[in-house]
Amino acid sequence: MAIPRQLPNAITVARIPLAVVFFVLLLLGGTYGEPDPVLRWVAGALFILAISTDWVDGYLARKYDIVSDFGKLWDPIADKLLTGAGFIGLAILGEVNWWIVAIILVREWGITVHRLMIVNEHVVAAAWMGKLKTTVQAVALGWALLPLHVLIGLQPWTLVTAVLMVVVLVLTVASGIDYIVAQVRGARAKA
Repeated sequence: MAIPRQLPNAITVARIPLAVVFFVLLLLGGTYGEPDPVLRWVAGALFILAISTDWVDGYLARKYDIVSDFGKLWDPIADKLLTGAGFIGLAILGEVNWWIVAIILVREWGITVHRLMIVNEHVVAAAWMGKLKTTVQAVALGWALLPLHVLIGLQPWTLVTAVLMVVVLVLTVASGIDYIVAQVRGARAKA
């Protein structure tokens, strides 16, 4: 079965407007699903759907051997827009500490800006640690965004959310260090 060559890239680009819609729904839904628990459930489900497309576009590109420089560059950018919207939304709602979000966003956007600065030299694909970080961010955000406290209680849900955010923070910083070390080694190898 043949698929259109641009399908993985189209899926990647679709995450960008989904991030905006998700962000608006999250803020309208409110903290812990108040004042509108339905909007909070919809926002959480939309995030999970949108972040799942990250796996889909990568799978299709690899399976049908249509990996592109566009996809290597824009896939992480679309991920960062979506996860960044989740982290910022949760911080605005007071559900995640701003200092955690600030550290995560500085790492995420710092590396993204670096990738954009060197795109004419070469495209830097995500390393395994960056992929692991993105996966853990997706799980943590999915958990934090869905108002599961109505099923398990606010205290256990809040505790799990806090633990997941600390794990995300550690992986985000570690993968940022890994990226910097790889870039320094690469620059030395060229010299």
